[in-house]
Amino acid sequence: MSDANSSMSGLPATNLGLDHADFSRKEIFADVVVFDPATITDHATFEKPHQYATGVKHVFVNGVQVIKNGEHTGAKPGRALGVGKAK
Repeated sequence: MSDANSSMSGLPATNLGLDHADFSRKEIFADVVVFDPATITDHATFEKPHQYATGVKHVFVNGVQVIKNGEHTGAKPGRALGVGKAK
């Protein structure tokens, strides 16, 4: 489980140069999406890009639930992350 956790959180964060986006430590920014693989469908098109996907049950951003039972809660806890480091 530890390897899967690292592969899906720490490794991508490291590759993107994000210092505080790792699923495995306390006080680190993390987002979680719970979806049904049998029903997930993206409805966005070039003409209508702002369409929600169906099959997404729950979404947590920085530990705050923003999608509950497929509906937006109104919460907006996201924050911009600096990608990459100046060289």
